Amino acid sequence: MDITNLTSEERKALLEQLKADETAAQQKKRDDQEAYKSLVDETVKKAFPKLIGISEKLAKNKANIRESFKKAIEIKREVYGVKDLQQSHTFTDSLGQFKITIGVYTIDNYDDTVDVGISMVRECITDLGKDAESKVLIETILKLLSKDKKGTLKPSRVLQLEQLGNQLGNEKFLEGVRIIKEAYKPLESKSYIRAEYKDETGSWVNVPLGMTEA
Repeated sequence: MDITNLTSEERKALLEQLKADETAAQQKKRDDQEAYKSLVDETVKKAFPKLIGISEKLAKNKANIRESFKKAIEIKREVYGVKDLQQSHTFTDSLGQFKITIGVYTIDNYDDTVDVGISMVRECITDLGKDAESKVLIETILKLLSKDKKGTLKPSRVLQLEQLGNQLGNEKFLEGVRIIKEAYKPLESKSYIRAEYKDETGSWVNVPLGMTEA
């Protein structure tokens, strides 16, 4: 369309039509957005009670399962001398087809005496020689004594320190490591249950028990 050939009245009518079309398009966009928000609102309100029900049912069933294995864990401790510090227990049926693990996640934690043990081990480092081999050993020990971002020592590093202490045969060093080990007081985070079964190939398959897994 060549607007140069239009009369002023026709141009005016065309502009009004374009504005009306633009207004209608904007209104439709707003209506679509409102319709979307309403749909989301309705869907969330319908879905939420179902999810609450699933969560409550899952929690109840897990609690019942933990309770049902409580007696088995007590007998296991008595018969096999399992320490109370054990954080997980795995049970398998007689045919080896199903496996259930009951456990507790823990967070590494030490009481304030850990610093006493660390100081004792550090003092022993100053008694080492200054040759190249000793410097490497010192660097290794310092690395094992270093804490993570949360300010705690990794238990695996403490075991490595103990191995080094046994190799050195230094009683003060070993005493410091002993204090560090006894200062270890892990905190329980949350309990968990894992269930697995063997498929036709003999491989263990995890049974999804969480909302993000199912």
